[in-house]
Amino acid sequence: MARSGVQFEDVQRAIDDLLSRGETPSVQKVREVLGTGSFTTISDHLREWRTRREENRDVPPPRGMPGVLQELAEGLWHKAQESANETLGHYREEADRRVEEAEVRVAEARRQAEDTQQRESALAAHLASTEQRLEERNTALARGEAQREQLDEKIQRLETRHAELEGLLTRIRGEMSQQALEHQQAVSALETRQRERLTREEQRHESAEARLMGLLDEARQERQAGEKSAAEREKQLGVRVERLERQLLDARGKLAEEEKHHREADWARRQAETLADTRQHEQALLQARIDEQKRLLEEQARRLRDLERQLHRCLWQTPPVPEVDEEAENDEGPAVAEPSEER
Repeated sequence: MARSGVQFEDVQRAIDDLLSRGETPSVQKVREVLGTGSFTTISDHLREWRTRREENRDVPPPRGMPGVLQELAEGLWHKAQESANETLGHYREEADRRVEEAEVRVAEARRQAEDTQQRESALAAHLASTEQRLEERNTALARGEAQREQLDEKIQRLETRHAELEGLLTRIRGEMSQQALEHQQAVSALETRQRERLTREEQRHESAEARLMGLLDEARQERQAGEKSAAEREKQLGVRVERLERQLLDARGKLAEEEKHHREADWARRQAETLADTRQHEQALLQARIDEQKRLLEEQARRLRDLERQLHRCLWQTPPVPEVDEEAENDEGPAVAEPSEER
């Protein structure tokens, strides 16, 4: 059914105008003459005009002429009508066959377009999932980088603490060595003084042997007290050194553990970088496949438009009108040229 807007009478006037100028009426030319109207509406009116024209062909000529001429004209008319009908039937069969073939190709093209669209949707979904997984990997990689930086800072602090402990241990060992040296010097000096005192006492008087023995006992006691004090200090220093050495061993163990964590984090980071490179490569391949599918879809759309144009030409193609005798034309009046669709 024709839609409201351009009426059949408007289309008929435009067709008469085209025929008067010797042009073949078509949907495009009728619309150019009217200056408005949709192609569907003009096509429906043009189809109705052709149907009416076909119906008017079967109307017999007027009876106001002689019988011989009328019989001759009727015979020529029936022959021309039969020839035209035969030719028209042939063209209609050919057109129907082409229409069926075109419809089959159009259905196949639409099915392929739907399949392509479904594959494109699946690829788009897969690409979105891949991008999401890649984003998660990037987040995990960034988190691993942050953890690695924290581990590096912790290792640096432990190394600083280790250096401080090493310096402290070196200083304590130096102090112990200095104290041991001072103690040995003090003992040597004390022995020297005691020997000097003993020598003087022996030289001074033999009668002072008892006093000298007392002095020697006192010196021995002082010496023993000094040695005991030195041993106590040396024992305290040894305990302190052992404690520092245990702290140093603990620090070295923690440092080794942190280095192990650092190596594991670095390995995880390299794995994540490798995975990210792989995901980027897969994304590039998916993008190439999507571009190829789009190109195929555009090619199928172009072929579909070509098929639709061929179908349109097959539908609106009309057979040529057979020539009639010049004498019959003079008797019946000028024949109206039958329009045919442009190829």
